[in-house]
Amino acid sequence: MATQPHSKKRICYYYDGDIGNYYYGQGHPMKPHRIRMTHNLILNYGLYRKMEIYRPHKATQEEMTKFHSDDYIKFLRSIRPDNMSEYNKQMQRFNVGEDCPVFDGMYEFCQLSTGGSVAGAVKLNKQAADIAINWAGGLHHAKKSEASGFCYVNDIVLAILELLKYHQRVLYIDIDIHHGDGVEEAFYTTDRVMTVSFHKYGEYFPGTGDLRDIGAGKGKYYAVNFPLRDGIDDEAYETIFKPVMTKVMEMYQPSVIVLQCGADSLSGDRLGCFNLTLKGHGKAVEFMKKWNLPLMLLGGGGYTIRNVARCWTHETSIALNVEVANELPYNDYFEYYGPDFKLNISPSNMANQNTGEYLEKIKTRLFENLRMLPHAPGVQMQAIPEDALNDESDTEDKENPDSRISIRASDKRIHCDEEFSDSEDEMSGPNESGARRDRTSHKPKPKRPKTEEEKKADGAKSENKDGEKKEVKKEADSNENAKDKDQNMEEKEKPAVPEQTEKKAIDPAKTEAEENKDTQKTEDKPAT
Repeated sequence: MATQPHSKKRICYYYDGDIGNYYYGQGHPMKPHRIRMTHNLILNYGLYRKMEIYRPHKATQEEMTKFHSDDYIKFLRSIRPDNMSEYNKQMQRFNVGEDCPVFDGMYEFCQLSTGGSVAGAVKLNKQAADIAINWAGGLHHAKKSEASGFCYVNDIVLAILELLKYHQRVLYIDIDIHHGDGVEEAFYTTDRVMTVSFHKYGEYFPGTGDLRDIGAGKGKYYAVNFPLRDGIDDEAYETIFKPVMTKVMEMYQPSVIVLQCGADSLSGDRLGCFNLTLKGHGKAVEFMKKWNLPLMLLGGGGYTIRNVARCWTHETSIALNVEVANELPYNDYFEYYGPDFKLNISPSNMANQNTGEYLEKIKTRLFENLRMLPHAPGVQMQAIPEDALNDESDTEDKENPDSRISIRASDKRIHCDEEFSDSEDEMSGPNESGARRDRTSHKPKPKRPKTEEEKKADGAKSENKDGEKKEVKKEADSNENAKDKDQNMEEKEKPAVPEQTEKKAIDPAKTEAEENKDTQKTEDKPAT
């Protein structure tokens, strides 16, 4: 499998301007505002010009119940801060209330987080992008019928289920400081998804992710856990990540990779106890990108929000293969980044409790487990299920283009260095109602004045239409009175008469009184 850097990758990026407005509550460490800070930094570094930016759809109940139970999703949809007292039993059953509080717009927050990950999976499946990014996703603790660790809906599991429609083997990697328990549990008994997690283990949430947790049944040896101690630094992390992932890639040979980039493994995190810098964390992204496979980058944990924004901006630049300045550009949240206002962060002086001997021992045990794998398990051929989003462009077209647009209209536009097309945000075709038309080629051309012949021809056409509706009276006896003609005369259709320039031709079949009347009418009209 080649590990040379790809020449030019297509990146799609999912962001909704409302995501930063959701609030878990006073004192809660999870702050969706960090996603807005990340996006603002991406904008001000100019990285948005290099990728396709999409606003995610709100995932439906039907999409979420592909993994979660109906009862659980119905509960999330129904509960609000003002009706919590009606749901006391269900709150206990579904583990909602403490770590996972009920807050305004909680269900919509889950819909947006999940919508971006599922849409990204569809893009990768259709080969419409090489890398899909959703920093609002990566909520890896949520279970089938239970919220956990600030996570309600497991967007990762739902995205992987979407990827499995097209891919035989999916590799999931988790570099969050917490074990990716929800994803591991969901795929614990299958060989079609391999889960690899590097995490702090021992008296630490969620308490799972032991070296001996290797999967079960068909999934035995397809769960890989690297338990770590406090204080791991960039250098030590690289010595374990690269060799383990190289062996996994060699033995498992996935066709798509999902990488959860939880930023709580960074130095100085409010809840974390590792000592990684942006460079050490970003090297994991860089290394997995080199395998030239479809790649999904997701968010996750991260509770020192200024560092979360720094980290995910840096990793967006790695995905785009663009070097960004260490000096932060001025942005809406500039004061958050003081006192240095730099992109990179410095490690602390905490001790690394992961000795070389300990890391080698774990690595050796993992290699032994990986050797037990049959090379690249296959899957029986079957019909590909329907995509979660049948036709993304159609739904985008139907949406009101003015709804929920953020202040910066530019963040919904794609700017590519080489291709400045007439229509930057074309949908699926020129006839799509939502597509922006090429203003130059679709302008109505100026009309030239019509000639007399053309005017006459047009007049004849309109007269023909009128003539079909008009009826003429049959010739009556000359002795009949004019007052009785309407009742006694039979009608027949009159052939269309071309319009004359000044006066209409007078029908010889008409009575003298009618002739005078018609002549009077025509003379009253101005000549054409």
